[in-house]
Amino acid sequence: MALDRDTTFTWYGHSCYEVRTPGDKIILIDPWFGNPKSPRTADSVAHCDLLLVTHGHYDHMGDAVALASRLRPTWPCMHEMSLWLARRLPGGADAAIGMNKGGTVEADGIKVTMTHANHSAGDWNPAGETTLYLGDPAGFVVEVENGFRFYFAGDTNAFGDMALIRDLYQPELAFLPIGGHYTMGPREAALAVELLGVAHVVPIHYGTFPLLAGTPAQLRTELEARGLTNVEIHAPAPGGTIE
Repeated sequence: MALDRDTTFTWYGHSCYEVRTPGDKIILIDPWFGNPKSPRTADSVAHCDLLLVTHGHYDHMGDAVALASRLRPTWPCMHEMSLWLARRLPGGADAAIGMNKGGTVEADGIKVTMTHANHSAGDWNPAGETTLYLGDPAGFVVEVENGFRFYFAGDTNAFGDMALIRDLYQPELAFLPIGGHYTMGPREAALAVELLGVAHVVPIHYGTFPLLAGTPAQLRTELEARGLTNVEIHAPAPGGTIE
């Protein structure tokens, strides 16, 4: 079953997605094009209007700084991340828009609301062997120009307040990690689908490495165990597009 919402989503492995909106804007989410499954390099990306990074781990931050330096997108992000970026990106303090959970930023007719995520966010500092902390992990609810809303959970476990995301924002589509070990696996993701009340789900953060062993087939089994037989799973191959 197609989404049929004038919005396309192209997967480049792991959690890296390119979104083309009804207004022909390009959104990049967690742009780690260097992941082992990506059929594309960051250097081949010629345009980005809006950049979203859920948290500061290398497998999500990835190519974000290099892309932002070259393409100058609007970049709403966690407050602490914006402070760090202000010292590294052209444009200084105006290079990124600092925000926090519950806040909404609107850019070019697209609304981005930051939500909670249950994860960690520290990583090695490229300047030395110290831990770099770029603020809490987060998810995003994105509303594109025609009112279609999708939820990109980032790295997280299932948490009860996903029901609040459902009540407050009513996303139609959810991007949920299913790999396990560092995030929730298929069992927890099925509960997240139930809490969110979505009819469409896209698995992310799986298959990149052996540790991330959860699969879309396992997610289907867990959804059926919960009686969620009408939920559509969209699981393209790397480089594939959801329309």
